[in-house]
Amino acid sequence: MRRPAPRSSSSVARVPGFRPLLAMSALGFSGYALLLPAAPLWAVRGGATEGGAGLVNAVLMLATVLTQTTVPWLLHRVGWRLTMVVGVVLLGAPSLLFMATDQLGWLLALSAVRGTGFAVLTVCGSTAVAALVDGPRHGRAIGLYGLSIAFPQLVLVPSSAWVAETLDFRVVFALGALPVLAAPFAARLGRRLDAAAADATTGAAPDTVAATGRGRTLLALLMPSLVLLAVTTPGGALLTFAPQFAGGAGAAVAGLLGFTAATALARWGVGGFADRFGPRVFLAPLLLVCAGGLALCAAAIADGGARPALLVLGMTVVGVSYGSLQNLTLVAAFAAVPARQHSTASAVWNIGFDAGTGLGSLVVGFIAAGTSFSVGLLTTAAVCVVAAVAVVLTRPPR
Repeated sequence: MRRPAPRSSSSVARVPGFRPLLAMSALGFSGYALLLPAAPLWAVRGGATEGGAGLVNAVLMLATVLTQTTVPWLLHRVGWRLTMVVGVVLLGAPSLLFMATDQLGWLLALSAVRGTGFAVLTVCGSTAVAALVDGPRHGRAIGLYGLSIAFPQLVLVPSSAWVAETLDFRVVFALGALPVLAAPFAARLGRRLDAAAADATTGAAPDTVAATGRGRTLLALLMPSLVLLAVTTPGGALLTFAPQFAGGAGAAVAGLLGFTAATALARWGVGGFADRFGPRVFLAPLLLVCAGGLALCAAAIADGGARPALLVLGMTVVGVSYGSLQNLTLVAAFAAVPARQHSTASAVWNIGFDAGTGLGSLVVGFIAAGTSFSVGLLTTAAVCVVAAVAVVLTRPPR
């Protein structure tokens, strides 16, 4: 059923507290994006194999996922302000220490610390969207929030490896500390959200949700999380390994530019459709689009071939699905639970996102070490097809 047309994104941007959220997210994700392709390359320079290089981002995401399970508890016990300020510092400060070593063990330890901070940024960012903006505008709000985190990736992911290899890795690592500059915005946003949480708590009835109700909540969040896992697994592989694909640095930069541009525009543009028609109708078709794009990428690099135009096309197609499904699955997650459980929905969604990114880095890296990157990408395409079938066969929750 078509829903009433939502108000514009400009009205969302004027919501009190939303601009500090955008600034914090943009700076935080800038540091994340810079090191995503550069850190594995730095590990290779230190003597790591493809599998070892894949471990760098896999450990980053493992630490992220493990920490994300605790963020709702931290928000309740410690508060928004302190949690977010510490989070952005943990994400940014370790980047400076990458200059001191290229040994894999140290890189994995620093990645784990960064993952802890990234967990706080991701869960708090998406939860803040739901806390600041009313439900009928969640699609637009998530789209605008997604633009603030996708734009840094649009600029920095394609250029990071080029800057590292053409200028110096130390330039990338210095810029990777940008999340530290987000601390004042995190503090400003945190004060507002702490005050809102205190107002909501005053006079509120005790939470009497039974264990079975919590189980149904997690079940309702399962499908959007699995869809997100299916699409972020190949996304993480492309972000990690594109600089190592056949075709040279130029093809990698162009492919990553197409991927991140499509991601940013799709995540922003699909928000209005999510608000009007609901997210579920788009899930299966977009998973199949992702599988098709991955098949193009695999064909472009098969047998060591260099078909840069086909690679750029395939990565751009994957980016459309990758960005759209980020928005749609988060809208579905927030719609599946009451407002008091939005932090739980955000944590579960972010676990699906980051687990997929880590799996893409780890699994495709080890498959490539044994066979080829082409086989690794085709494996993730098959996962997308299976997920699309599961969406079609699964009855939507009431």
